[in-house]
Amino acid sequence: MHAFLARLAVSAFLLVSVAGLPAAGATLVPPGNRNAEQPAIPYGAVKRTGDTRGTFEAKYRKIRDLIAGNSELKGKIKKAAEAYGIDPIHIVGALVGEHTYNVDAMDRLQTYYVKSLSYLTSTIDFAYKGEDVADFVRRPQFGDCDGERGSDEQLWTCREGVWNAAFRGKTVGGESFPDKRFGAVFFQPFYAGQTFGLGQLNPMTALSVSDVVHRVSGYDELDARDANKVYAAIMDPDKTLAYMAAVLRSSIDSYRTVAGFDISANPGLTATLYNVGNPRQRALALATENKRRASAGEKPKLPEENYYGWLVNDKLDELKAALR
Repeated sequence: MHAFLARLAVSAFLLVSVAGLPAAGATLVPPGNRNAEQPAIPYGAVKRTGDTRGTFEAKYRKIRDLIAGNSELKGKIKKAAEAYGIDPIHIVGALVGEHTYNVDAMDRLQTYYVKSLSYLTSTIDFAYKGEDVADFVRRPQFGDCDGERGSDEQLWTCREGVWNAAFRGKTVGGESFPDKRFGAVFFQPFYAGQTFGLGQLNPMTALSVSDVVHRVSGYDELDARDANKVYAAIMDPDKTLAYMAAVLRSSIDSYRTVAGFDISANPGLTATLYNVGNPRQRALALATENKRRASAGEKPKLPEENYYGWLVNDKLDELKAALR
């Protein structure tokens, strides 16, 4: 099963589509929201914002204004987008979603550079109960993943699938494992669910596109055994934008090759996938659902935005203006 999913996940990462035109064989998803009203915002996002006595609107304005008022940042966004063959509005959308519903944007770009350097000297490991993740994935249950490796994303997607199927919430060899996400168990040494930097990336996401970022942007490949370097990379504004662009490119490619939809003209959808993760599995699930619908004579289901992506599409004119 894992090998099957891994093969389905393979895509040509840098096949550049023309913005606004459907990729060959794919159905263009039109701009805008499919939902008339914003989907429910999760309690965690509401609580985080309430705990700081903030509001979503104030946080949105802060990140929008940071982008609009910083020509250096806009230049970096456009450069990263060009390198990965995407419209820069996709990066803007992900930044806005993260800093509206996750954390407040910092006032100055320089602050992120300073924090990036601090992680190089921190004591960090990606491990669970003293077992390094690099050793953990050598267990025999993960054997098919190494055999099917075609990219870092394919490899880590497979490993996460094995974790869910064979370890999550189970007792294996007398050892019990928590009923939590793979990333939360092994890749959040500070506290579960934490993401970092301007792009609010989590470490496993960065590792999953490390080979692509190395090939396209020339940055050193990341290693799960060197957690400090992983954190420093995702905290560095220059590097994090490359990782963001790679992740967004992957979502566009996954939905085109696996689900048959071109989402390149809908930044709310790419922002949604940036928020929820696992674009390949989600594309596969949508493809499966639409195959069932076709058999039943029903219309295909289009990809839909969540609360996070809904805001991006709703504010799209403002965000495009901020980028100019």
